[in-house]
Amino acid sequence: MADYKVEKIKVPKFEESQGFYTTKERSLLMAKIKGKNTKPELALRKGLWNAGFRYRVNYSKLPGKPDMVSKKYKVAIFVDGEFWHGYNWQKEKKSIKANSGYWIPKIQRNMQRDQENNEKLELLGYKVFRFWEHEIRKNLNGCIDQIFNFIRSSTK
Repeated sequence: MADYKVEKIKVPKFEESQGFYTTKERSLLMAKIKGKNTKPELALRKGLWNAGFRYRVNYSKLPGKPDMVSKKYKVAIFVDGEFWHGYNWQKEKKSIKANSGYWIPKIQRNMQRDQENNEKLELLGYKVFRFWEHEIRKNLNGCIDQIFNFIRSSTK
């Protein structure tokens, strides 16, 4: 069992007996949401590959199973969805109305886990990059530049 600097956020089970309910239509929509190989992730992977950056995908031997890892440069890259990882969280959590007793702790625990994984990776000597999906959609080249700027500065 892990030692936590801060108390681990408890996420209730999503069950009707706990007071949570979802429609069949919502359930079908949620089932279609992908956890890997999303369009922004594929765009970043393609851009990095075309620029000569070689990586492993969904590398399970590292904490958090980064979306892309370069062991050579000690770089771990995550592509985070805005809803699931809490983009602009203080504002957005107020807009969650349905099943908020589940979703708010769920997303806060995701954010807490992201921070724990960042710390673990940094202790292993990795530079962690986390990009929001919208950052990649709006400025793919800027995201790629951040990674290459780090590589250039760390190999001098």
